Amino acid sequence: RAHQPLTLSLDLSVQAAMERVLHGGMKIMNAKGAAGILMEVDTGEVVAVASLPDFDPNDRPAAPTEGNPDDSPLFNRAVQGVYELGSVFKVFSVAQAMELGLVNPDTMINTKSPMQWGKFRIRDFRNYGPELSVTKVIVKSSNVGTARIAMDIGAERQRDFLDQLGFMQASPLEITEASGSAPLLPKNWSELSTMTISYGHGLSTSPMHLAAAYATIANGGRQVTPTLLHDAARPPGARVISETTADAMRQMMRKVVSEGTASFGEVPGYAVGGKTGTADKPKARGGGYYDDKVIATFASIFPAHDPKYVLIVTLDEPVETSGEEPRRTAGWTAVPVAAEIIRRVAPLMGLRPEIEPADLAAIRRASN
Repeated sequence: RAHQPLTLSLDLSVQAAMERVLHGGMKIMNAKGAAGILMEVDTGEVVAVASLPDFDPNDRPAAPTEGNPDDSPLFNRAVQGVYELGSVFKVFSVAQAMELGLVNPDTMINTKSPMQWGKFRIRDFRNYGPELSVTKVIVKSSNVGTARIAMDIGAERQRDFLDQLGFMQASPLEITEASGSAPLLPKNWSELSTMTISYGHGLSTSPMHLAAAYATIANGGRQVTPTLLHDAARPPGARVISETTADAMRQMMRKVVSEGTASFGEVPGYAVGGKTGTADKPKARGGGYYDDKVIATFASIFPAHDPKYVLIVTLDEPVETSGEEPRRTAGWTAVPVAAEIIRRVAPLMGLRPEIEPADLAAIRRASN
């Protein structure tokens, strides 16, 4: 507004703490690079954003003339890093199916693996048996279950929903490099595309897009536009899903941490919820994917019962080596890094640890 000072949403204390933890996590997990985004769920205001490796603006490196763009510290992974992000997308598939009335959290889904579609086979990381509830599809992260749900949604409705979440255009964040980083969409949005996109393959997008979409679910279903500008009078966005659907999704995401693939994400007093995603990294040339390189992401919300913030942590080519076998999945790499960030920054933002509300349905009256 005219004659008023520009106020940014960034918190320098939180920014410094997140960068420090993210840098340490990147080194411990032997990752090539990392991105972190902390966003307010109601406003889309970015409290902290980091892309590593970093550089000193007073000693700016030369722009790369060969190799991959993300080999350079000038590459902003938070907005320019357009990747297939994997199973973090399953949340959107289930949320849309519930909003359409196709399923509820207890609906049983066929998860027989592999799932055959023409000459293609869709498999799960493990054999989860012949069927799972919708909640368990998210908690255990079943590709097959999510793909079957997506088939009922259909390509056109899936595309429209992802458009509402902001996945069809470049992020409107107020930095130069964001405007040139539009998601990579399939040329032919086929039934196979619908199935693979449901679990985060076949559509490439940035961590900033992901943060805004998770904020939309976390805040009760209202559309979020990411921004670096603080505005205390910013009106809420358009409704994308109902509060009932959003609440059910938050409960599922909480279970992903309390009993699922993100168990290392537990931070006492902050009721973390979220979804893991481990996607094979595509080769820069010649097509196909690497056998031993992944993009690992944890999209988290906290506190899950009354979300205030979304935190996205993405690691490029992480390898956790404390065990006998190298581990690359997000549950072993991105999740513990995100948990340490939450542990460090939540008190800085005035969030006090609190006892998580009990499930009223689980409370039983005890006789005297």
